[in-house]
Formats: sequence, C-alpha cells, structure tokens
Amino acid sequence: MSFVVIIPARFSSTRLPGKPLVDINGKPMIVHVLERARESGAERIIVATDHEDVARAVEALAAKCA
Repeated sequence: MSFVVIIPARFSSTRLPGKPLVDINGKPMIVHVLERARESGAERIIVATDHEDVARAVEALAAKCA
C-alpha cells in the first residue's frame, strides 16, 4: 500500500514558538520527525511550513539523503 505523509511544521506556534527547530539531542525536532517519516516507507513526504528556517532545515536533510 502506498501512502503520503504530511508534516505540519508551524514556526509561529503560540505555546512553543520555533518548535520545529527546537534542538533535541543535537538535531532540530523537524529532522527527527522527518527521519521517522522516512522509516515509515511513505511514497512521499510533504512538510507544510510557514518559515524559511524550517524549509532550510528540511532542504539540508534532503540534500544529505539524495
């Protein structure tokens, strides 16, 4: 079965601003989420974000995995 993963990564959260980029064990949270999504076997992974810094972190991981 093929499926798509969509990850909402809102930077301007009211409870924890900048949450996708919070450092967890040396990596931004969004990188941890993307790594788990890749392990799921999804056909495609989409990150929906409102901030350039989050997009850059995602692009950096994508470049390493290419």
